[in-house]
Amino acid sequence: MYSSLVLVVLIIAVFFIINLSTRIRANRAANIINEEDFQKGSHRGQIVDLRETKDFDSGHILGARSMPYSTIKTFYGNIRSDMPVYLYDQGMNISMRTAIFLSKKGYKTIYILKSGYRNWNGKTKK
Repeated sequence: MYSSLVLVVLIIAVFFIINLSTRIRANRAANIINEEDFQKGSHRGQIVDLRETKDFDSGHILGARSMPYSTIKTFYGNIRSDMPVYLYDQGMNISMRTAIFLSKKGYKTIYILKSGYRNWNGKTKK
């Protein structure tokens, strides 16, 4: 029983450390911004929806293009590196991982929607 408890605590600690590490790296790679700033700035950049195609088709932020996270390593070259990149997914986890990846590939101006699409109140397209 005691060893099971230790194992559970260890797994939770590892999960927390990995999550914290990802957040720190994402903060270095991108600016995490609120919905208002996302709406203001996205007119000067490219909005990338990282959700799967079926989710994109059921509704997305107006002006966004679909580039599912599952394809980002293959198709990231379709994102211009000389323009700001505005990333969003359902929450924020996938956007953080994508921002880290794009930063490693030389992208400099990356923004992440803090609240994700699930809390989006702006204009959408279905």
